[in-house]
Amino acid sequence: MPSTPTPAVTGPYDIVEAAGMPAGSGNMKPEYDERLANEDLAPLRKQKWSSYNIFAFWMSDVHSVGGYVTAGSLFALGLQSWQVLVALLVGIVIVQYFANLVAKPSQKTGVPYPVVNRAIFGIRGANIPAIIRGLIAIAWYGVQTFLAAESLNIVFLKFVPGSASLLDVSFLGLSALGWISYGILWVAQFLLFWNGMEVIRRFIDFAGPAVYVVMILLAIYLVSQAGIQNISFNLSTKQLGFWDSIPVMFAAIALVVSYFSGPMLNFGDFARYGKSFEAVKKGNFWGLPINFLFFSLLTVITASATVPVFGQLITDPIKTVEAIDGWFAILLGGLTFVTATVGINIVANFISPAFDFSNVAPKKISWRAGGMIAAVGSVFLTPWNWYSNDDAIHYTLGLLGALIGPLFGILIAGYYVAARQRIKTDAMFTMDAKGPYWYRKGFNPNAMKALLVAGIPAVFLGVFPKLFADMGLFDISWISDYSWFIGCGLGYASFVLFERFDPQVPTFDGESAGVSDGTIDGGADTIDSTVPAISAEIPVAAPASGAASS
Repeated sequence: MPSTPTPAVTGPYDIVEAAGMPAGSGNMKPEYDERLANEDLAPLRKQKWSSYNIFAFWMSDVHSVGGYVTAGSLFALGLQSWQVLVALLVGIVIVQYFANLVAKPSQKTGVPYPVVNRAIFGIRGANIPAIIRGLIAIAWYGVQTFLAAESLNIVFLKFVPGSASLLDVSFLGLSALGWISYGILWVAQFLLFWNGMEVIRRFIDFAGPAVYVVMILLAIYLVSQAGIQNISFNLSTKQLGFWDSIPVMFAAIALVVSYFSGPMLNFGDFARYGKSFEAVKKGNFWGLPINFLFFSLLTVITASATVPVFGQLITDPIKTVEAIDGWFAILLGGLTFVTATVGINIVANFISPAFDFSNVAPKKISWRAGGMIAAVGSVFLTPWNWYSNDDAIHYTLGLLGALIGPLFGILIAGYYVAARQRIKTDAMFTMDAKGPYWYRKGFNPNAMKALLVAGIPAVFLGVFPKLFADMGLFDISWISDYSWFIGCGLGYASFVLFERFDPQVPTFDGESAGVSDGTIDGGADTIDSTVPAISAEIPVAAPASGAASS
């Protein structure tokens, strides 16, 4: 008789299966502290996402109403079409490079973004970047759901004429129809999320290509209506000279990087599922520069065709579909852009806080519970009231968003320079004061200092220049466009400097057992389910020379 397979090692605090994966997918070990681990956060036993899955992830992230409007808005800066395309391409290549950097530690260890931070910020210190990223995601989750609800409203108004009367009734600043559409999408997104990462993977595998089909059909329709000879690609209302356009192009490049900075920071949440780092890099190549260039070309063609067809430039795809006024176009376009917005919302603003909040209290907050916190919190923020207020967005999200750059810079410096791409995976799940990532009371002092050194200038540059301009003092608001780069550079440089004078991050020189080494080619360094868990009596190795342990 065939032997009965040994059940996965689990504990009483394994609240749910690993982030929607089959039970036992997280390699829980008896020695893992329940205050740091559940099956959602533990290293994956098996990583099987292909390069297409990563490619589809970026398609869902790019193919959104926000991405379309962002690309179209660059024309208002006075750039010509070729300059817009160059800025978009350069910006997305930078995003690709940084996404590869942040992907490696998670893919090699099989753990999500907040857990990787434990090796750099400390076991407790890692909660700081997790909470910051989680709060940003909650705010944008509400905004994206509201934008999708606006698309659904158009469908209701077209096919259910009586629904127009619901626009006259409002509660908390949102019409009754808006509440219905928002509620439908809120529930739909939550059900999709609740079914786990495999269902989400299948959804984004479908959503990205589906949006492409509709975008291509929309572009063909508008070009045929306009006549290709009547389309001009010089859409800017003001024409800048070549030299005057150079700084504007740099600002456009910075805008592209800033737009993707959120999902780029926590890309490890998805890269951990990649079957190899090479597969992740290949997916990033096709999903970012190649995919984004094609999407940008479609955006430019479609936006250009709206001028001769409708007599004005329309950069919002929802308004473009609404202007066509055909029942089929509204139904297909409305539902497609709903799908697109749900796709980006799930990958950028739902999964991130799910892992981030679970990281804060793994025993009490599962992956699903973390997502529930984000979903409920987004409603209480009533995003429809402040999304149309540029000042509210700038002074609230600008404050938190300015910290994304420093967090990114510190993580990259910590992994590639201080740790030399060597992480002891099991050590990220122990509260032992002698553990290598305990540092000082659970916080790496160098990471805390670097966050202050980089975070204060980043927040200042991201928020105060606009405040000074609004007060009529002086206008240096252009510098805010580069707050991510400044914060990232300062975070990277200051952390490297602090580690050079007072090393804290261990490199485990001469050790190989249990160490994930990113310098070694090949697949992930996670432990397969066939490997037995290490006994709880074996202590985690002490920190390497130079690492603080108290």
